[in-house]
Amino acid sequence: MKVSTHLMFQGQASAALEFYTQVFPGFEVIARQDYGESDLAPPGTVQLATVSFNGATLQVIDSPVPHDFDFTPSLSLFVDFDDTAALETAFVSLSEGGETMMPVDNYGFSRAFGWCKDRFGLSWQLNCA
Repeated sequence: MKVSTHLMFQGQASAALEFYTQVFPGFEVIARQDYGESDLAPPGTVQLATVSFNGATLQVIDSPVPHDFDFTPSLSLFVDFDDTAALETAFVSLSEGGETMMPVDNYGFSRAFGWCKDRFGLSWQLNCA
């Protein structure tokens, strides 16, 4: 049995994958299949991408059907960093065009923690214990 996180975008998965690959050195798309001309979704949108993210597996798709819901902050990707500077750099990139829910600071449970939503609506908790 294997468990992975499934991320459903609505037409922005390709741009999100490219962006996350730039932000995180350990973010690698290991397999990707896009919709074609005769499929339900627009050609070139992501039918299924499998991502290796520092040992975690993510399944990423573009939904072929529009939905009234999107990502919620109650589900977020929690990333532990060894280096505060790397955390701060990632936080600036991820929060640009998105929303800062907790700016990077020492909240007592870690020396640096920040929580944001990126421009694609995905929530990120970045931590440096």
